Amino acid sequence: MNVLLMTDKLITGGAEHYFCKLENQLNHPKLVFYTAAGKGELFGKISNKEHFTPLSRSNHLLNLLTIKRKVLEHDIDIIHANSLRMALYAIAMKRLIKKGIKIVYTKHNVTMMEKNLRPLFAQLLNRHITKIITVSGYEQENLLQLGIQPSKITTIYNGVDLSQFTYHQKERKNGFKVGILARLSPEKNHTLFLEIARKLKNDPDIQFYIGGEGPEYVRISQMIEEWGLTRHVHMRGEVKDPENFIKEMDVLVLTSHREVFPLVVLEGMAVGTPIVSVNTGGIKEAIISSELGYLVPDYSAESFCEHIVSLKENQQLRVGIARRAREWVQKNFSLEKMVSSTMKEYLNEK
Repeated sequence: MNVLLMTDKLITGGAEHYFCKLENQLNHPKLVFYTAAGKGELFGKISNKEHFTPLSRSNHLLNLLTIKRKVLEHDIDIIHANSLRMALYAIAMKRLIKKGIKIVYTKHNVTMMEKNLRPLFAQLLNRHITKIITVSGYEQENLLQLGIQPSKITTIYNGVDLSQFTYHQKERKNGFKVGILARLSPEKNHTLFLEIARKLKNDPDIQFYIGGEGPEYVRISQMIEEWGLTRHVHMRGEVKDPENFIKEMDVLVLTSHREVFPLVVLEGMAVGTPIVSVNTGGIKEAIISSELGYLVPDYSAESFCEHIVSLKENQQLRVGIARRAREWVQKNFSLEKMVSSTMKEYLNEK
């Protein structure tokens, strides 16, 4: 069987890293894999560039023609869409060429159609999508509440490449680094991160680091200046080696307004950097207790500060959380487990 794996564009993001890691690892004697996406900074991570087809970021008609040519040329049996837009392309393609293509849709985030046109969204998935992969039980439950047929949905958690995100025992040192690694966009809520930094700026040992790029760069920079945080908060820009950024931090923070199941949480747990995160989406399925990290239920900067300070002052606590979190990820969230489960969906195996 021939499989076409598609995503919008290869920019830095959770869904895009998922796409690249899946492309790198997919290998099965019964399957041949092809890929298509808009180009971006992650293109270099694509391993089989001979099977890659670039897509436009804006010309939908051109993309449909490109995908149609790809599907016919390689006799594609399965299209694996990693965004709603790609799923819509696949549905249109199936109707155009009148071929029984299986459509697999991995749902990485909350879509505008899902929020504003819920009955239409449910009808679309029930009628046209063969299989829906959710990356958390939380998201699976949301789809069931929408009326999606239970038989269409399966949860396959994001997986971490444990050979890349190796466990790193922190050495005792001067200074304490608190980091956030996320696209600089409104939903990531960097304002809360800066509020935490402002409350802790009188502790000379704590420094804050922002990794990532995005449309909020100027606004965040201005807030750092206006709030008098230039000596306490440092913007790193694009992070090409996330594992090293995460290992450098003593604590990794998530402040997002919404998340489905962020890979960065698992990456932090894998390398041994304690997580302090908002309790949103499926994050609680990774951090199931305070033995593995801390969840803040109410976006309280004070609660974040309390957890950060307790971790700073208690090395034994940090080491215990780090060790248990690594073991938990190894057991439940490996990349190999994610890939093998995905291939079973392609092959209709259980």
